[in-house]
Amino acid sequence: MSKRDYYVVLGVSRTATAEEIKKAYRKKAKEFHPDRNSDNPDAETQFKEVNEAHEVLKDPDKRAAYDRYGHGAFEGGMGGGRGGHPGQGDFASAFSDVFDDLFGDFMGGGRGGGGRPRATRGSDLRYNLRVTLEEAFAGIQKTISVPTSVPCSECAGTGAESGAEPVTCPTCSGMGKVRAQQGFFTVERTCPTCQGAGQMVNNPCKSCSGAGRVEKERSLSVNIPAGVETGTRIRLAGEGEAGLRGGPSGDLYIFIDVKEHNLFQRDGVNLFCRVPVSIGTAALGGDIEVPTIDGGRSRVKVPAGSQSGRQMRLRSKGMPALRGSATGDMYIELAVETPVNLTARQKEIMREFEDTSADNNPEGSSFFSKVKTFWESMKS
Repeated sequence: MSKRDYYVVLGVSRTATAEEIKKAYRKKAKEFHPDRNSDNPDAETQFKEVNEAHEVLKDPDKRAAYDRYGHGAFEGGMGGGRGGHPGQGDFASAFSDVFDDLFGDFMGGGRGGGGRPRATRGSDLRYNLRVTLEEAFAGIQKTISVPTSVPCSECAGTGAESGAEPVTCPTCSGMGKVRAQQGFFTVERTCPTCQGAGQMVNNPCKSCSGAGRVEKERSLSVNIPAGVETGTRIRLAGEGEAGLRGGPSGDLYIFIDVKEHNLFQRDGVNLFCRVPVSIGTAALGGDIEVPTIDGGRSRVKVPAGSQSGRQMRLRSKGMPALRGSATGDMYIELAVETPVNLTARQKEIMREFEDTSADNNPEGSSFFSKVKTFWESMKS
């Protein structure tokens, strides 16, 4: 069976540039790749044909010979370059190239190159910080101590003894990866000698044993904004663990935990507070003072006849919003106190009050005058 023209196989003109040939090859290789054409029995043959055409046309010497002698250039030892039929000895290599094109991006990029190791970024760190509700209300600047890895000062993070330079790994030639032929496939794995760094340190730094970083506890100043709540996360860029051999540092994430308050309960930006009032104030009405989260006090008017559980709102006395200028409210709940340890006289007055409470006209002047007399007696 006669061979097709290599230019026709790749779908390019005879004046095509090397880049055009490479682009056409990748397109055709993907099109006829056996893994993508399981239902096409001719796909493997077409794939090999594309590979064979590319093996010739990508090489300037082979292409020149093909342009002059056609397919006969590779028959009988004429201009065969590396010898043998083009495309057969390097089929596994070509398959690996196509595999890189198809799956390189998905696997995090294709093969390394340039002899330069990729920088290893340091790990991110987490720090749990507890603050009081008052600190969350006002905002505060805290100083924390974080145990972490920092660049070694002796070797400036390179891992090599002062003045020494890392050398290219002889096993992978600086690629950070090595390839092994296993039958039809070419398997790529991390270089076991340099662990993927691409470089080696012949004279490791004595301070960091070649790691380029050392363990140290650092003090950092953290600005806690007003309005934070449990679960708020603050990111400090570049304050995490130092990278290996001069790689960039990770980030430090501070997670806020607001302590429970013995007086206020928080719900978002609103605060809730249970305030005890005497039975006299609840019955007759009056003014009380309640504490606020900012450390001050607010006067609240209690209406006559207030019952336990009654809620009253103090506008803008709650927590500030973390984002924006809004401020929550404070809600107070009245808790009417029952007097204890009464004297005999007080018990007698209480019984009189109990009898009076059965009056059918509780708003009459005689009723409230008796209540007033009762509380005056209780106070005395």
